[in-house]
Amino acid sequence: MSHARVLGIVGLTALAAAAVAYAQTTVTPIPENAPVETAPLEQVAPAPEVTSWGDAQNGATIAGTCAACHGLDGNPTDMQYPRLAGQSERYIAHQIALFKSGERNDGMAAVMKPFADMLSAQDARDVGAYYATQQSGAGVADDGLVTEGPYEGMRFFEVGQQLYLSGDAERGIPSCMACH
Repeated sequence: MSHARVLGIVGLTALAAAAVAYAQTTVTPIPENAPVETAPLEQVAPAPEVTSWGDAQNGATIAGTCAACHGLDGNPTDMQYPRLAGQSERYIAHQIALFKSGERNDGMAAVMKPFADMLSAQDARDVGAYYATQQSGAGVADDGLVTEGPYEGMRFFEVGQQLYLSGDAERGIPSCMACH
């Protein structure tokens, strides 16, 4: 590395350090405000709910509400709804918590939120335990041919397999396998 380059790097480092030092000395203090009164004890938020492992038997009772979309055993007849059978207790409880908090707001989240709001954290664990005990049904692959577009001539399940394994760079779709 040349001496000029080294001196340039040292100079930039010194300049950055000087800028940080200057910024720290020019901060104006925030004026003091009057003390804030604390809320009375009965208005303080309750402690976070403690949960234990889910009870699949109790979860089966609660999951009756879920059956309209996800099927009684977690295998929906309408493929627009996710299959819950065989999913882990923790995964299902986590997804319910995300719907409940509003952090998950994509897809059918607007439909799921009212149902999630009715469940306590323990109820979510119980529902998860129930679905974890259920056997996942087999999916049905569509072997029809794609007649137009970038995948013309491929079978639908081959397109899915390609997207899962390698994505589609032209459309900005990463492979499913990269995360799952």
